[in-house]
Amino acid sequence: MPATRRRGRDSSTRPSAAAASPALHADIGTLKTQEEERSIAPTKEIRVNDRIRIPSVRVIGPDGEQIGILSIREALTFAQERSLDLVEVSPTSKPPVCRVMDFGKYKYEQNKKAQKARKKQHVTHLKEVKLRPKIETHDYDFKVDHGRKFLEEHDKVKFTVMFRGREMAHPEAGFRLLEKVIRDLELVGQVEIPARMEGRSMTLLMVPRQSASAKPPEKKPAAGAGAAKPSGAARPHAAPKPAATGAKPATAAPKPATATARPAPAGAKPAEVKPKP
Repeated sequence: MPATRRRGRDSSTRPSAAAASPALHADIGTLKTQEEERSIAPTKEIRVNDRIRIPSVRVIGPDGEQIGILSIREALTFAQERSLDLVEVSPTSKPPVCRVMDFGKYKYEQNKKAQKARKKQHVTHLKEVKLRPKIETHDYDFKVDHGRKFLEEHDKVKFTVMFRGREMAHPEAGFRLLEKVIRDLELVGQVEIPARMEGRSMTLLMVPRQSASAKPPEKKPAAGAGAAKPSGAARPHAAPKPAATGAKPATAAPKPATATARPAPAGAKPAEVKPKP
């Protein structure tokens, strides 16, 4: 009995996925290569020891002294004898510059420097403080204190006055409220965008003042206020008044006569001095 032939396509004649869409696979491979290049490009790799594929390099010693231009084998031997690493510090130079150092310690110091730099950086945030036209005094002081704190931390502050219902007929109340905010915060902030209406709310944007961190100078007392006069200070003499017309000139007072000892007359006996008992 003749063997019946199976209907349908033979597996050998069925086209493979790679043969059916070669262009699709090529596109996927290109996309993968581009993604790998993007991920590798931002990271700068430092070549160390056997990763340096340059025939000759300029070597700097561990203490900064110039060793000279050596072959890569001699430079590696020089670093291994001192139990240190050969690190490529300037790959674009001709020849490239390599330094003998402890690479683990170098990476640790670089990470510490990066952490300190991140701590010093400050990212400015936008804070928002919401107010109402009929806000109470306590609530106003509480929210303005929050705005002052944000400005002292070098953040921008957006003050928003929200209106409801018939309050929209009196926008001047919001202007007065925001003017009071500006007066209360003028020492730590300044206006970047003045008050304006935005739908049913009025907004004001304030930024930190440049000299907000510096303390205001203390007022010194006046030179004559509260200062004690020195006891021995000479008082200034008053200028003499001009004489009236027709008045007699003042005469100088006569000097008193000084008592002078008279000489003893001739032939007079000197006085005897009696001894004390």
